[in-house]
Amino acid sequence: MQLLLGITPRNRCVAASSRSNAFTRMTNRNIKKVAILGSGVMGSRIACHFANVGCEVLLLDIVPKEGKDRNAVANEHLAFALKSNPSPIYDKKFASRISTGNFDDDLPKIKDCDWIIEVVIERLDIKQQVLANVEKHRTPGTLITTNTSGIPIHAIAEGRSDDFKKHFCGTHFFNPPRYLQLLEIIPGPGTDPTVLSFLEDYGQRVLGKVTVLCKDTPAFIANRIGVFGIMGLFHLVEEMGLTVEEVDRLTGPVLGRPKSATFRTADVVGLDTLVKVAQGVKDNCPKDEQNALFTIPGYLQQMVDKNMLGSKTGKGFFFKDRAAKGEIMALDLKTLEYRPQVKPKFATMDAAKKEDDLVKRMPILYTGTDKAGDFYRKSFHGLFAYVSHRIPEITDDLYKIDDALRAGFGWELGPFELWDAVGVKTALDAMIAAGITVSPWVAEMVKAGHSSFYKTEGGKRLFYDAASKSYKPIPRAEGLIVLADLPESSIVWKNANATVRDIGDGILCVSWTSKMNTIGAEVIQGLNKAIDLAEQGYKGLVVYNDGALFSAGANVGMIFMMAVEQEYDDLDMAIRTFQNTMMRMRHSAIPVVAAPHQLTLGGGTELCLHADKVVAHAETYMGLVEFGVGVIPGGGGSKEFALRLSDELKEGDIRINAMRDRFLTIGQAKVATSGHEAFALGYLREGIDEVIVSRQHQLAYAKACALELWNKGYTKPPMRRDIKVLGKEGLGIVYVGANSMQSGNYISEHDALISEKLGYVLCGGDLSEATEVSEQYLLDLERKAFLELCMQKKTLERLQSIITSGKVLRN
Repeated sequence: MQLLLGITPRNRCVAASSRSNAFTRMTNRNIKKVAILGSGVMGSRIACHFANVGCEVLLLDIVPKEGKDRNAVANEHLAFALKSNPSPIYDKKFASRISTGNFDDDLPKIKDCDWIIEVVIERLDIKQQVLANVEKHRTPGTLITTNTSGIPIHAIAEGRSDDFKKHFCGTHFFNPPRYLQLLEIIPGPGTDPTVLSFLEDYGQRVLGKVTVLCKDTPAFIANRIGVFGIMGLFHLVEEMGLTVEEVDRLTGPVLGRPKSATFRTADVVGLDTLVKVAQGVKDNCPKDEQNALFTIPGYLQQMVDKNMLGSKTGKGFFFKDRAAKGEIMALDLKTLEYRPQVKPKFATMDAAKKEDDLVKRMPILYTGTDKAGDFYRKSFHGLFAYVSHRIPEITDDLYKIDDALRAGFGWELGPFELWDAVGVKTALDAMIAAGITVSPWVAEMVKAGHSSFYKTEGGKRLFYDAASKSYKPIPRAEGLIVLADLPESSIVWKNANATVRDIGDGILCVSWTSKMNTIGAEVIQGLNKAIDLAEQGYKGLVVYNDGALFSAGANVGMIFMMAVEQEYDDLDMAIRTFQNTMMRMRHSAIPVVAAPHQLTLGGGTELCLHADKVVAHAETYMGLVEFGVGVIPGGGGSKEFALRLSDELKEGDIRINAMRDRFLTIGQAKVATSGHEAFALGYLREGIDEVIVSRQHQLAYAKACALELWNKGYTKPPMRRDIKVLGKEGLGIVYVGANSMQSGNYISEHDALISEKLGYVLCGGDLSEATEVSEQYLLDLERKAFLELCMQKKTLERLQSIITSGKVLRN
């Protein structure tokens, strides 16, 4: 079951076999060993991701023309991938699961593999040649798939045996495979439906992907729509006389899109790649009503001709001018000359930024009366009309288009979700008035009295099915829990930021929606209320949210205001309340399971440190980063590191070395780059906490873990009074180290002060010898140190820098 859920054997949950049926449904196919044929950018990174989830991987490529190392191509590609940033692998030691080889010597080894993935160059003849050789050695019944971004699957499979075709399909991973969630699955004409079902399930549960079943049409779903959107903007920028800065400002986070927006994204992807995909759609989709839009604009063709391909050549729509101290210059599309950037300003965007809710923000953008409003209406209308015509050409189900764009291009709202946000009839009427042709099924839907493409009924999210002219449930994997789909009746308590829901089987879930999911007064109230309710008649509590990140930490703005106003009694009470809430999570009568994902910083990490169990998503970036704002962890984080240090020390250990490692984790504000790395940094506990690769299954699995803890006879843990601290023995090392670092100009005077305060807490104060102390003793030391640092001018400067610019100030 662990691999079924993408949970690596390292962090198994006790008595996994006792999980509910939702988690024990197995298939007859077990993926233990995977062969990746082709070790280039995609192949090497796909290999890393399979190693991430515990598979043994065989990575093969051609024999080099020169040199004695016949595996040099695969070896060099893999080494390059492992050194890349961001890393394609959760933990460097997982790379040992990958072995390399070459097609000439090692292809026979694929007979022992459960899944073979071809990832060679995007040329039909070469793919067919490789697969013909694969068939000579492949064991019948073995899965065989091709990673292609657009070559027809039926063409690749030509000439292969019936058994080959039965187990063959396309599996289109998006780059980088570890980070982009989309996995498009494209059947061939002979693919066994059970193979597709298995791959959809495996992709979700084990690889952590959003799997989208596509039709075998050019560019499939995500690239067909995504590249249309980019090409539409490439033409619109000329039509409206916009600059690259203006378009990136209009199409970035304000729209729920990645910060790289349009032109920066194009630079990263590579203009040659975009042109190739666009040209492929134009050539292979002659009947596409927008075929002409895939024509390459003149300025873009000139850029390609001049080798201005983006990041790979150093020049694209943006250029880092090292002669001007690394200033990022923007391209003037009329002259193709670089110039300093000009920060765009639009009244529509100023109005929209005041609305935090993305869905509510869309009508503000759409109805803007300035140039930005005109831009949004033109771009939205083009996108809405285009996706309407792709049903049923590329998929019968509109939700698959939204899934593909969210998972593959990082859009927070897919095209149909965006249309819903703007208003289906509002946009339809405007498009008709503008002479834009929309597929008839949309007008039929509106005429029938349906006002949206999606709706929620009875705890299920429904989508409009154009073929049946009715709403159907979006298929969910068995056992999934999606907060947004739960009925209003599941809410048992809420305030402005926090919500407590009953998620079934006696388990509550508390979540919050503050800005950056920071933990302020209302979130603290919600956490306490959730524990109150759970202790009164439930079996456990899960702390989870479905936002873009788990928590950026405590509300720094609130701390800054209290410190500036010198309201130290109020600040003391706020810190004490935070500490008490964390201790309630640790010492409550019910098990508390935290399920973090993405950024989990400061107070968010402290919350996890006090849970009975953590089920962390693989992409969880945990860290006690308070040092950067001039304080130490004050919500129990410093105390907890002292406690864990005490528990880890064994007879004969060098205590000072162990203490130093804990100290540096906080002192250097180390952030784990994956859930797995959080174990090495001490944020997660071996044998207790777990990492799950599937974000979709995280909440349900955390709930199952809470139930298991309850069913095993959970007992309220007592307050600890046996925490061994080093006292002056450790303090001496801290002070000498801080002084040495300051003398060498490695840290500032203020850094040295923070270091001494942190060391004082971790060592339990200036005790004359190693002594056993209580949790409350350490909490009091921690709170006192936090307050004293908040009285420092340089700490206030650091807090202010974070609040006003988001940047860490080293003063």
